[in-house]
Amino acid sequence: MTRSTSARSAVVAVITALTAAALAVPAQAEGRYRVFGDSLPSVTPRAETPVLHDDDEGGNADADDPAIWRNAAAPDRSLVVATAKEGGLRVYDLDARLVQSIAAPPAVGEDDAPGRFNNVDLLHGLRLSSGKADLAVTSDRGHDRLRFYRIDRDRTGGPLTDVTDPASPPVFSQDQAEINDQRTAYGLATWTDPATGKSYALVSRRERTGIALLELLPTADGKVTYRKIRTLDLPSTFRLPDGTSWSPCGEPGELPQVEGMVVDPVNGMLYAGQEDIGIWRLRADLTGTPKLIDKVREYGVPGAYDEETEECTPGADPGYGGTKISADVEGLTLLTESDGDGYILASSQGDDTFAAYDRELEDANEYEGGFRVTAASGALDGSEECDGAAVLNAPLGSKYPNGLLVVQDGHDAPGDGNRDATNFKFVDLDKVMDALDD
Repeated sequence: MTRSTSARSAVVAVITALTAAALAVPAQAEGRYRVFGDSLPSVTPRAETPVLHDDDEGGNADADDPAIWRNAAAPDRSLVVATAKEGGLRVYDLDARLVQSIAAPPAVGEDDAPGRFNNVDLLHGLRLSSGKADLAVTSDRGHDRLRFYRIDRDRTGGPLTDVTDPASPPVFSQDQAEINDQRTAYGLATWTDPATGKSYALVSRRERTGIALLELLPTADGKVTYRKIRTLDLPSTFRLPDGTSWSPCGEPGELPQVEGMVVDPVNGMLYAGQEDIGIWRLRADLTGTPKLIDKVREYGVPGAYDEETEECTPGADPGYGGTKISADVEGLTLLTESDGDGYILASSQGDDTFAAYDRELEDANEYEGGFRVTAASGALDGSEECDGAAVLNAPLGSKYPNGLLVVQDGHDAPGDGNRDATNFKFVDLDKVMDALDD
């Protein structure tokens, strides 16, 4: 999710206030704010995709979330599939060159919302009537639906083919009027249960705390649909240690939403980033009790919403938040290692960093370190206000023999005047592993 100007200003105000407080705290309090003085290691990208512009001339294309598809037969010919919101989907090769562009579906009616692809994830080996297939699955926020695209690297006309069942229902909405309110399908993670072989999508809801579990179902004619199994609502109000009740400041009627999500298939755990709260761990079947494994720095900070400026003014920090991530927390992705270890990587959008947490439950998902993606040159910048991220720890031919990290850049530089400019950065995974080992 790329922030609105007002929301972005609100977060900047909170971080500025916290930073000012950090500079003024006495020595005994220094530990809590030490993170602002830390120098996280930096990694630089090797390549970047063509810039996207979120305006009429640019087709209202806005980079958001990537996924990495490995071509097992020819790893050098692997792909990155990425969402561009109203711009639909983009497919890139490992040189970050555009391979295919897929438009989002048009609006149902003249006054209805157009298609808007928010998040994307991959599903491997789903059995269709035409045989097993790898799929790119995307959340269409504009229509409150999931869309499915079969991946065939050598298909004439582009590797992705739409296999969405046209009768697929809205995920959350009852009718078109509700869809137009845009409290619709938002964040997305796919998952195949190794015990049953059934495949699922977990879908969050925009401006709400809900997550839906959908079973993905092939149809007789080679298409894919889904049915809702259950939903779960994360909290929107929290009891603080001083006994008071707190909710993050936002526009009236909006609740703290979830976007970034990833499932660890080994233990069936879902990690979900509630943007202004922190990172939750819960069962991917949405049973049991969620556990908040880390909080954003702004957790517990009061705020007053000004309807005239559409911004939140933060109050004094009571000291109940975390020290590793800043709102919004987004872009969750799983970095697996051959020995069963690995990391949950999270984009800390508010301070342009990435945080790594141990994936092993016996280590309580403890924080393992962080890094920044910074400029490689004047022509190849780093990543700021990162939305989505994807990592794959597998050889991808000669270009990325040690794996790949792809991150969204919310402010591509040098940019083009006053136009919003976004794209994706490709980073050698060995650089990330070196940074986390420092």
